Parts: sequence; C-alpha cells; structure tokens
Amino acid sequence: MDLGHAGARAVVTGGGANIGRGIAHGFAREGARVLVVDVDAAQAEQVRAELVDLGAADARALTLDLTTDGAGAAVVAAALEAWGGVDVLVNNAGWSEPGWFAQQTDRALWQKTIEVNLFAAIDCTQAALGPMREAGRGAIVFLSSDSAFGAVRQGIYGSTKAGLIALARTVAREHGRHGIRSNVIAPGLVLPPDDAAVGASSVWAREDLFTPEQIDSVVRTQALRRPTTPDDIANAVLWVSSETAARQVTGQVVAVGGGSSMP
Repeated sequence: MDLGHAGARAVVTGGGANIGRGIAHGFAREGARVLVVDVDAAQAEQVRAELVDLGAADARALTLDLTTDGAGAAVVAAALEAWGGVDVLVNNAGWSEPGWFAQQTDRALWQKTIEVNLFAAIDCTQAALGPMREAGRGAIVFLSSDSAFGAVRQGIYGSTKAGLIALARTVAREHGRHGIRSNVIAPGLVLPPDDAAVGASSVWAREDLFTPEQIDSVVRTQALRRPTTPDDIANAVLWVSSETAARQVTGQVVAVGGGSSMP
C-alpha cells in the first residue's frame, strides 16, 4: 500500500540515534523530505547522508538543543525555509536516567528529564500548529513509552512520557477541525542495532544503561518474546502519520513492544 509519504515534509526530533534514526530512515525509504534535528552535529549529519542513500527526496540536518528558548520555532523555521511547510512532525527527542524513584531526588535530574522529553515536544508542536492550520492538514506523532503506564526504575521518565499522551490527545481534540491529526506511539525497550545508531551525546552511549540480564527479563515479559527494533517503531510512525492509511485515526496510543504493554 502506498502510504502517500513521497515528497512529504517530515521533521524528526532526536533523529540522530536509535529510534529517531530508524524513523528518519523509514521516511527516506518512502521518498519523503526529512529534517533530522539532533543536539549531536556529527550524528545528525551522518544520518542525513544515510537518508540520501536510502532515497529521500531531500534530507537536511539541524543541530539544536531543544531545551533552549525558541528551539521549536527554529525547527519549524528550518522546514519552512527549505520546503515551505511541515506535513509530519515526529516528537521523538528524549532522555532517560533509570533509577529507583525514592532515590532520584536530584531536582536537576527532574528538570532535565522534563525539559527534553516533555517541554521540547510542547515547544515544537506549538510552533508547527500554525503552518499546519494554514495548510488545513498535518500529522503529529509523539513518542511515548511503556514507562508511561508505570515501570520499575522509570518513575521520572515515565511521568514525562505519560504527559505526552495527555498532550497528544489535547492537540487531537483542539485541532482536528483544522485537519491536524495527533497520535502516540509507545515503544517498549528498543536497543540500538549497531554502533552507527549511537552518537556521543546519546543516552545509549552509556554501556551500563541496561545489563544483559535486564534486557532478557524485559523480552521475557513480552507476549511475542522477541526484541523490538527501530524499524518496528518506524513502520508504526509511517502508518499513523499517513493521510492514506490512517486518515481517521487521531488521539490514539499505539503500543509497539511485542505486547509488553497493551493500553
């Protein structure tokens, strides 16, 4: 089925690593124009070059810290300058510091987690709504997580990911009349497939993020008992952002983790 993304103008935040890179790859294979936004300049440029090889109609890289004032406006301005609009915004940028909730008492940790995971999505979404309303159409996809439904050692992170669900549904209700759809993809655990998917600033650059035993334990809780890949998440994003395949889908949460959660 043709998902209708050929030539589409897609913005992927946190597009330089792991899930974001996989999503950017997916749009490139569909022949979309893709803006990769990432705080890591080298990683963003690497992914941009990969997108060209994969068949993107155009590929751009924007190096930006999304926690700075005006970042959302800068993201949308880059897409407007390049292509005159935004058809799909994927709010994927995220950061996590796993730990027991009672022990994560550092307010700076809370602030960073909220700024990257929630405030950046608010900022980019508000900036994109204007051009989408003018166009009378658009799709916004928020990357949440299994952790949004409660997870061990993910209390602060999960709280921000739960906030994204409320945000997405508010956008869906308020802006559906303008032809804008807003949905959530909630991945389970997704490991980088190779070293090329991880930049120096990525949370996945840490070797101690998850032990092999923890990874095995997560996979064993899944109904399908197999690892979830960036391509799995990309395929879900491509579907839910398609005006052809999902034109009547908005305000929904789609869990993609082999059945690790079933919201």
